[in-house]
Amino acid sequence: MKFAAVLFDCDGVLVDSEGITNRVLHAMLQERGWPLSAQECMDIFLGRMVRDRQDVIEQHTGQPMTEEWLADFRQRRDLALEADLLAIPNAVAAVRQVHVQFGARIACASGADRVKIDLQLTKVGLMDCFEGRIFSGHEMPRSKPFPDVYLAAAAALGVPASACAVIEDTVTGSRAGVAAGATVFGYCPGGAGHSTALQLREVGVHHIFSDMALLPALLA
Repeated sequence: MKFAAVLFDCDGVLVDSEGITNRVLHAMLQERGWPLSAQECMDIFLGRMVRDRQDVIEQHTGQPMTEEWLADFRQRRDLALEADLLAIPNAVAAVRQVHVQFGARIACASGADRVKIDLQLTKVGLMDCFEGRIFSGHEMPRSKPFPDVYLAAAAALGVPASACAVIEDTVTGSRAGVAAGATVFGYCPGGAGHSTALQLREVGVHHIFSDMALLPALLA
């Protein structure tokens, strides 16, 4: 199939951020009295907005999830990302090649908040490839696993979502891409912070790959 545009998730696809964000969130939930492990924290929150798990957080901590607590989480998270964030291996070169290959018809469609997306793309040197074509789930009626952010990105590029390739690495994000009607490519390098190949296939991911260097050829 010849694609009209490519829509990239951000966390876990372009930037290796999940472990950093999980470290901060895990510490803050433990401070609130929830004795979960780092892996349990990853399993519960991977690919999801923290706000969307308000009921789970309040149930286990016995405390309300206030705007002040969320703001503190984002501040601590952003400081950690600014200090430690790296690009996913081979992602920068792959994105630059796809950017040329598709005549700049690419976008970043993330479930994260706009500040985080901008910080991360700037930090790894990819902002110039996506500027003006960045879409945040926080700015949509519904975030992932609903398709809103991918539908908005496709519409802004002037192409139907069914003609788009979506690059994802989590079950939550892949559900969003599939629900939008796109063809989903699942980046699956193994290890913490990414869903497994089996999990991705079960939600309708069309192609599994383990190295971002392979992506330009897969999309050709």
